[in-house]
Amino acid sequence: MADNQDRDKYFEEREGSDEARFHVVPNDEEGWAVKEEGNDNPTFTSNDKDEAVKEAKRLAEEAGTMAYIHNDDGRIEEQVNYMD
Repeated sequence: MADNQDRDKYFEEREGSDEARFHVVPNDEEGWAVKEEGNDNPTFTSNDKDEAVKEAKRLAEEAGTMAYIHNDDGRIEEQVNYMD
């Protein structure tokens, strides 16, 4: 239970901040979604994972943060760091 509270606090603190990272995650409605930490609504959705990855990397590079690419099971398979 404490783990969920800690995770929620982590995401809330980063919402809309320079530390908010972008995640490519499986999405029930449309294949893949790009989500910014702290925001439940996807920033971008696509049926094509490669397209979602490209968009997450673009957003992360533009924001000077990180992109996390998750696999079909939701586990992180790649991290891309655009932080200085």
